[in-house]
Amino acid sequence: MTDYVQVSTATPTRDEAVALAGPAVQRRLAAGAQIVGPVTSVFWHLGEYGTGEEWQLLLKTTTERYPELEAYLLAAHPWDSPEVCAVPIVAGADRCLGWIRDSVSPA
Repeated sequence: MTDYVQVSTATPTRDEAVALAGPAVQRRLAAGAQIVGPVTSVFWHLGEYGTGEEWQLLLKTTTERYPELEAYLLAAHPWDSPEVCAVPIVAGADRCLGWIRDSVSPA
């Protein structure tokens, strides 16, 4: 099991992605966030096929802080049922992993 994860979600606009990322980092739930977009999504939702333009939000945190980050994202997200996924960071530069750990440690 890895101690670090990259968490992803998407929002309908860049401004909403920035608004979601800021408090996550300020509250030390994530070490940092990158916002990528716009991206085109192709998906099934509520039984229907669709496409749309979204802004992807990528956040780095520890597995220990993930539950709090997930809870925040689900509560603050503009969508009722957003995708929130975490993938393990199986390797990384020591300085980078240390930055993540130190950044999300409660002050």
